Amino acid sequence: MLCSSQRLLEEAAWPYDFVSSPYYLTAKERGSATGRLFVQDRFISSTLIPAKNAYIGLSSARTEGAWQTESKDYQFWVQTDSTGDFTIKNVVPALYGLHGWVPGFIGDYLDKALITISAGSQTELGNLTYVPLRDGPTLWEIGFPDRTATGFFVPDVNPMYVNRLFVNSPEKYRQYGLWDRYADIHPESDQVFTIGVNDSKKDWFFAHVDRRGPNNKYLPTTWTIKFNLASVISGIYKVRLAIASATRCDLKVYVNYIDDGHLAFEEMNLGMDNTVCRHGIHGLYQLFSFDVSSVLLIKGYNSMFLTQARGGDALCGVLYDYIRLEAPASSVKSKWLEEQR
Repeated sequence: MLCSSQRLLEEAAWPYDFVSSPYYLTAKERGSATGRLFVQDRFISSTLIPAKNAYIGLSSARTEGAWQTESKDYQFWVQTDSTGDFTIKNVVPALYGLHGWVPGFIGDYLDKALITISAGSQTELGNLTYVPLRDGPTLWEIGFPDRTATGFFVPDVNPMYVNRLFVNSPEKYRQYGLWDRYADIHPESDQVFTIGVNDSKKDWFFAHVDRRGPNNKYLPTTWTIKFNLASVISGIYKVRLAIASATRCDLKVYVNYIDDGHLAFEEMNLGMDNTVCRHGIHGLYQLFSFDVSSVLLIKGYNSMFLTQARGGDALCGVLYDYIRLEAPASSVKSKWLEEQR
């Protein structure tokens, strides 16, 4: 409690006024920016949604999501309140890009205009709107888009490697060797997840890794998502694949059959985060969107296969954040036409 109180005191006192250096700016020499962020997703709400607890910041990065790898200049970040309001204080004067992301929504926000911060001034940004990627209504989804794999199943640690610091801890994933528990849970066949039947908190392993096989050889793995379609609409379905972290992964996605004709997505040598071996739950966030033609789908039960195709590596793999299948955009127009009849 004492450490927490002291931290709050130090945060309130920063930037300190006792530092005497031409390279250090006092509070009077810095500026601030204030505004309010909304989310616009017409498939969730007909009105703007306040971006509650969103992360928003100023960075010299100029493209969406590039703030994650920008390391040469200062960045200044805050979280919005329950109404989407924010104030970024004590910013070093410069020209910035305004970045952000909102828990519960995929992708990165980047304001179209660059933001100028001047000494001693407060820049009023007004109301801002983030429009996440979206083509059609959600048919199914797995996970919650918060850039981590915490919403998935994290197994109990092997008794040989218990770290008592993380027993009964919300950071259960920090126990050593959890990636290798996949082979204990699925010793002979890979994970199969059925939409509407399985629970991602219990049945979706937190890390898509190789499976330990005979003679401790690590084998490629293919996870299956089964889903039912009451009908197939002619057009293009869209998959949103948000990744919380990836390490040396060859990721392929097939629809209904595992062959070249049904390959919908492929990304080779994906990621160098090392999150798996460092017992983390997130790394570099990446969002992929890819098309699935209606000709690959059938009425009734379908299967989507997620293949981690690189074998021989105990620590390669993917931590998924969120997966969503959207109906074709044409389905919205068709529904509207039916309602007009």
